[in-house]
Amino acid sequence: MDGRAQTPRLDAAGFRDLYERVRRTAAGGRVGRGALETITPERVVAAAREVRSGRRVSLAAPVETYPGPDNPEPAGHRMTGAVAGAIDPSGLQFARDHFDMNIHGDADSHLDALCHVIYDGTLYGGTDASSVTPQGAEALSVALVRDGIVGRGVLLDIPRLRGVPWLEPGEQVSAAELAEAEAAQGVRVGGGDLLFVRVGHRRRRTELGAWESATARAGLHPGAMEFVAERGVAVLGGDGNNDAAPSAAEGVDYPVHVLAVHAMGVHLLDWLQFEELAPLCEQEGRWSFLCTVAPLRLPRATGSPVNPIAVL
Repeated sequence: MDGRAQTPRLDAAGFRDLYERVRRTAAGGRVGRGALETITPERVVAAAREVRSGRRVSLAAPVETYPGPDNPEPAGHRMTGAVAGAIDPSGLQFARDHFDMNIHGDADSHLDALCHVIYDGTLYGGTDASSVTPQGAEALSVALVRDGIVGRGVLLDIPRLRGVPWLEPGEQVSAAELAEAEAAQGVRVGGGDLLFVRVGHRRRRTELGAWESATARAGLHPGAMEFVAERGVAVLGGDGNNDAAPSAAEGVDYPVHVLAVHAMGVHLLDWLQFEELAPLCEQEGRWSFLCTVAPLRLPRATGSPVNPIAVL
């Protein structure tokens, strides 16, 4: 650690006040496509001008098919077609496989749809939570992003700011620190941007091994969402699940999820990886880029696995 004081814990009343502030400030409007409405065609065209070197990199981690302390329900993968030992030396065969996964686990990169967070019996914009049925979500599902998300991506690297390889589990990033990272990196987050915040979770996991990140992980302090709201961010992504654990909000285990998805209509991207993007940005001396996110077209789903691509 660099000795920074940790941001204070919010009591129930303080969290409610914060919820109302970011709800009023957020650029997403009510219901519709939420904050995605801020990614106008003009902003997509402007984002395309971020492409200069043509270098591209994935922001997704490989899907994991083995269990671990942070992944007790790993994706399943089995071969269903021709494999070694059963290959006919003549004629036609097909290699085939089958995947299944828990989309909202704590290891695989995924997008949270606006129907994912139920708070006080409602979804974003006051939508009745009973619209989430046994057959799927009838409103605010991942179908809202069926045409993909394309915009200007910005990476804020908090370990770089602090001069450490990663943040330790439990450490939290404040709004002031996000602004400090902007200044240090010579970039400014603006309306309609896809904001990515690196806490170094993936590097720590690679070097030290997996741990039970459901109960201990670095992430954003709830107060950091005022920065996100004021800047009119369209999508928020992290290399953790954006929320820190333990939670800094009394009675709310995932305050950033509640504030982003439920109060502001901001789609979240959880469990990404920036260990290839960060050095590429460093080499090019810039921290903004064209970014594309293409969720699967899963009818009535609350989320989707994703492979965001940054193009510099």
